[in-house]
Amino acid sequence: MAQAEQTLQEALGAFDFGAPVVGAIRYGCGHINDTFVVHTQPEDRCCRRFILQRMSSAAFKRPDQLMENIIGVTEFLGREIEKHNGDRSREAMEVVRPKSGQDYYTDSQGGAWRVYPFVEGTVCHQAADTPELFAASGRAFGRFQRLLADYPADTLYETIPRFHDTEDRLAKFKAAVAADKLGRAKDCQPEIDFVLAREADCSVALNAMREGRLPLRVTHNDTKLNNVLMDDKTGEGMCIIDLDTVMPGLVLYDFGDSIRFGANHSAEDETDLSKVNLDVELFSAYTAAFLEGTGGSLTNDEIAMLPWGAKLMTLECGIRFLTDYLEGDTYFHISRERQNLDRCRTQFKLVSDMEERWPELEAIVRGYIK
Repeated sequence: MAQAEQTLQEALGAFDFGAPVVGAIRYGCGHINDTFVVHTQPEDRCCRRFILQRMSSAAFKRPDQLMENIIGVTEFLGREIEKHNGDRSREAMEVVRPKSGQDYYTDSQGGAWRVYPFVEGTVCHQAADTPELFAASGRAFGRFQRLLADYPADTLYETIPRFHDTEDRLAKFKAAVAADKLGRAKDCQPEIDFVLAREADCSVALNAMREGRLPLRVTHNDTKLNNVLMDDKTGEGMCIIDLDTVMPGLVLYDFGDSIRFGANHSAEDETDLSKVNLDVELFSAYTAAFLEGTGGSLTNDEIAMLPWGAKLMTLECGIRFLTDYLEGDTYFHISRERQNLDRCRTQFKLVSDMEERWPELEAIVRGYIK
């Protein structure tokens, strides 16, 4: 038996699925963890499914901290959903502990495994084909914020330290420019200048937090559409998944990353920058839905600074692409030369578009300030 199959069987045997396992196959489009859907066959009902995952040891060095975060947040979410007469089994992830009773299972090769019940009757979309779908994801992520508003964010571990620390991202970028170990800086001087001209912007949100104007909250930190399970009948967001990057942070991070990802219609590495533009109608639709989901749990300062979330998350992403290009494409996978440079250019074009339309963005959020 191959080693991979052996460890899979070992992991399957470590959990009590409540019925015989009749199959386990690879599942989903994720690139970080190894994910399988497990089929079981209870005697008195239809097949019941589970998600089995081996957590990436490359991305997450401390599975104990990762799982402590996830268990704390999912159990809190479940209690809040029940308080609001919701369906805990469909609206929150649930961790199935191994037979040992620990938070996760460690196989003989050192791999860390976890199990969640499969949320039936839902679908995962890879792109927002309609404004309604984008808005539905906004309501779901806004509701995630509302339900976790009273969770003590400072008790969470940073599973990826300084993930959205824009000042730290800027410092790493400057170091990459100074080192210029591959001599690539000459190819991207306009992009380097673009970042340096916005150096002060990298401190805007962090300064607001340090001054007490933006509270620390539980943030998801990867608010792409495909991290919301949508009800296959109503089209509404049911359950937020992929909680590996749940950490303490600012609501601007979650709002901004959704806008960066979803409020434009171009490929991430589009070379024709005329096709890269912020869709203000999508920004407006998402803002309305997100704030509807938060149910009044955000402060006026948080609402007023939502455009800054969009700008900073887009700028940060561009900085990360450019830094990786300068360092030799060691972090983001590429399929062609200069792909990370093209990726950074699309992000910077979006930033420029946001700056040009800044009065419109501010007017949109101003309408929701109490």
